[in-house]
Amino acid sequence: MLKIKIKYYLFALTIVFCHLTLFAQNKNIDSLLTLIKTSKPDTNKAIYLSQLTYECLATGDYEKGLNYGTEALKLANKLNFKKGITNVSSNIANIYCSQANYPQALDYYLKTLKLHEELKNKNGIATVHANIGIVYSLQGDYKKALDYYFKALKMAEELGNKNLIGNLLGQIGIVYNRQGDYQKALDYYFKALKIKEEIGNKVGTSSTLGNIGNAFKDQKDFTKALDYYFKALKMKEDLGDKRGMAINLGNIGSLYTTTGKFKQAEHYLKRAIAMDDSTGTLDMLRQDYEYLSLLYDTTGRHKEALIFYKKAITLKDTIFSQENKKELVRKEMNFEFDKKEIAAKAQQDKKDAVTASEKQRQKVVIYSVSIGLFLVLLLALFIFKGYKQKQKANIVITQQKAEVEKQKELVEIKNKEITDSINYAKRIQQAKLPKKEEIYSALPQSFVLFKPKDIVSGDFYFFHKNESSVFIASADCTGHGVPGAFMSMIGSEKLSDAVSQSTDTSEILKQLNKGIKTSLHQSENDESTRDGMDIALCSVDTENRIVKYAGANRPIWIIRKGQTEVVETKATKKAIAGFTEDDQYFDTHELKLQQGDTFYIFTDGYADQFGGEDGKKLMTKKFKEILLDIQGKTMQEQEKHLDTFVDNWRGNREQIDDILVIGVRL
Repeated sequence: MLKIKIKYYLFALTIVFCHLTLFAQNKNIDSLLTLIKTSKPDTNKAIYLSQLTYECLATGDYEKGLNYGTEALKLANKLNFKKGITNVSSNIANIYCSQANYPQALDYYLKTLKLHEELKNKNGIATVHANIGIVYSLQGDYKKALDYYFKALKMAEELGNKNLIGNLLGQIGIVYNRQGDYQKALDYYFKALKIKEEIGNKVGTSSTLGNIGNAFKDQKDFTKALDYYFKALKMKEDLGDKRGMAINLGNIGSLYTTTGKFKQAEHYLKRAIAMDDSTGTLDMLRQDYEYLSLLYDTTGRHKEALIFYKKAITLKDTIFSQENKKELVRKEMNFEFDKKEIAAKAQQDKKDAVTASEKQRQKVVIYSVSIGLFLVLLLALFIFKGYKQKQKANIVITQQKAEVEKQKELVEIKNKEITDSINYAKRIQQAKLPKKEEIYSALPQSFVLFKPKDIVSGDFYFFHKNESSVFIASADCTGHGVPGAFMSMIGSEKLSDAVSQSTDTSEILKQLNKGIKTSLHQSENDESTRDGMDIALCSVDTENRIVKYAGANRPIWIIRKGQTEVVETKATKKAIAGFTEDDQYFDTHELKLQQGDTFYIFTDGYADQFGGEDGKKLMTKKFKEILLDIQGKTMQEQEKHLDTFVDNWRGNREQIDDILVIGVRL
């Protein structure tokens, strides 16, 4: 199947905890505890406690780390030890990030950023920007993550901080990989790898090797992916990095599932989950639960698959809840407001200083004339000053409110422009689709159920009539929404060209394959796109009731009149375009139907919808049962029944894919 299912599409964010320079040479924890016991409550003790917090972060003992961090922060604040406050606040933020408590992590990162700015510590400012970028990346806000990453990268390059540059290049690569721009991701990964190897950063090198493996896996180059995963795992084991080991164990297990090595897959995934439990990394535990659920679902162990899927969903709801995202925005807005407030206060203090000097001069002059007059004037001055301060405060508040409203209005305008553009694209796509009236005129007993997931669709249906035959097809392009719609437009155009050149369904698909690969400039080059489609194409001789069918990964189902089973004719197991060879042959099947027989062609969207009481996928078996149950209905009634059923099945759940079902009764 070309589309990546939401249920199994996981983050590839294999970072080294949430700090960009985490594994510096560790001091022995026992030695630190001894030093803390014998130390006075001074700056040295605050440093030891901060280092102990750092050690607990490295070993995954987050609860103890937070306890030591809280104690260190309390002592550093009491001593007004700003450097100590920044160090321990950063360590606390890293622990919260590793626990997937992103609002708390962001809160501490912003506090740390304030202190670095006060101390004019440029390296610290750059590092915190990078860490904030990681928080947004983990939450899926890639635009904001890249904003922070590139700000930090510019600062790191100005400072000549190679370690930070290498880490940032790797993090930028992660974002591009998650967005599907694999070539750009690999470019950044290999730049990062070169720098990390130059400076001897083994932790960074091992993490980058794992990320390169992710990029190759997403491009389906499984041999290279597995090679890089094992290299990364070996380095993580040598370093004793449990979290890094868990990440690579999970990736290896997932890859073995994809390549059909199920025994090895289960072994590596169980090792990964055990290590996730020991380190308390919720995000990686969620991912490995999903990997294991997919393995069990693939191997027919559905009960166990459901257990781990429910565990993953529970963690996902906790980590990625809307409240967390709202809290992130609130924290950042508070930080920006505080900056403005501090600047306004500094300006006011300056003005107050000038006013105080003038007041002192007036006081001397007036005192020499009359004590009574001085007291009257002094009272008037205080009253006037209070009034002016209140007036200025009201002006600032009014300006801030106006700015917030302006920004809100700009966001609303931008959202409307984007939505209007997509709606216009929908009109263009609908104009390219065949008119259903033409289909129903040529095939009176038929229906086309078409339900895009988004405003525009990656699925499309095709219809063409010549003197002897009627051509009808259902196609499923890579992706959905706007990217899928672009592919559907190209696919529809190339299919029309192919039908105009041949009436043989096999030859039509062969020409379609070549046409799309040529249009997208697809080749063996790694930089080529791998987009394509699955399709079921039928040539129907309505007079003689003969259907000639050819398919690329999509079958045709036939239900004979009065029968209680679905007869399936399988497709050629190759997609149109993408990795498919230019000269790929697609089998044609000639099917003789009797009066009252019905055939169905469809994309995978209907069977893949989640719903019901347990939130399960509908599945192909259930889809067949529904079609058998409605054979007594007219084709128009069948369409309405299928439409109503899938909406009721989903309930309040989001539609996860485009839906297209075509039924024809001869």
